[in-house]
Amino acid sequence: MSTIALMAGGTGGHLFPALALAQELRRRDHSVHLFTDKRVTRHGGAFPAREIHVVPAATPSIRNPVKFIQAGLTISRGIAASWRILRKIDAEVAVGFGGYPCFPPFVAASLMGIPGILHEQNAVLGRANRALTRFADALAMSFAETTHGEKFNGVRRLTGNPVRDRVREVAEIPYPELTAAGPVRLLVFGGSQGARAFSDLVPPAIAALGEGLKRRLEVVQQCREEDLERVTEAYRAARVNVELSTFFEDMPERIAHAHLVIGRAGASTVTELAVIGRPAILVPLPGSLDQDQRANGLVMEKAGGAWVVDQATLSPQSLATQLTELFSSPSRLDAAAIAARGVGHADAVERLADLVEEAAAGKLKGA
Repeated sequence: MSTIALMAGGTGGHLFPALALAQELRRRDHSVHLFTDKRVTRHGGAFPAREIHVVPAATPSIRNPVKFIQAGLTISRGIAASWRILRKIDAEVAVGFGGYPCFPPFVAASLMGIPGILHEQNAVLGRANRALTRFADALAMSFAETTHGEKFNGVRRLTGNPVRDRVREVAEIPYPELTAAGPVRLLVFGGSQGARAFSDLVPPAIAALGEGLKRRLEVVQQCREEDLERVTEAYRAARVNVELSTFFEDMPERIAHAHLVIGRAGASTVTELAVIGRPAILVPLPGSLDQDQRANGLVMEKAGGAWVVDQATLSPQSLATQLTELFSSPSRLDAAAIAARGVGHADAVERLADLVEEAAAGKLKGA
């Protein structure tokens, strides 16, 4: 049995693949510790780690010298705190999943001579991971073409992005048949940063659909709490069957039962759509410096499993037209579902766990 230190920022995009790996490592009788930040509490207390360690961390800001110095001091404290914890737990491998909270413990592990693996969830190597590559022994990639990944000189391995056990379980559900008279299931979600735009765009698009399609439509949509009332009223006026919530605990099951998904193109969203095999209209979150969501979405679009639409060009009218065309062509959606599944790596967690065990045994080698 080995002791593995997982390190991740406190967002779902970083924590979910770390959680999936923790589940697999525990099945293999390894001991798992998680280094993260206080945001982990937002995702519940069910992370399968022996202990969760919150260490000092900060995001450097080169535009403000005072904040840059303050961040440097915080990171130094985090490295020192991580060193003490890593020595106490006798960690044998460090696995970083991105986000600046994993910077102090990953650097500490490197200074202690502990083998380090970075996992990148997106099709663009994140800034924290880019900064950490000099301390890493291996880079695990979710996509074969990962921008900036080609510059890494250590071991590179295509593993895919691990998904939770719950996602893998519903991946066996076949794509639901879309018949001429049966229900049409549309799932809409955008996370905390993206739900507002969908609350503005999707209800009026649905209202513009033909009456026959609206009668068959079953919409499930995630909304921010402050938008629930107005979105509810919009669907009521359109006389559409809808279920609204600020959070869906059973999102994997919702994806599996949908004929079409409208969502952002974050790493977790794209990965779960691919593993489950569901077609989607992907609207990358605008304003990202690295355009990582756009890169993720284009991988799915190139494979034929999704349609990428920029938010700046999306209108209720254009979305209504696209929905009408897609729901009028079941064979097109069937083909997209098959194509989406072709992008997924359902065995990603086993691949990544194998890499971790190679590192623990001192046997890291290239793909």
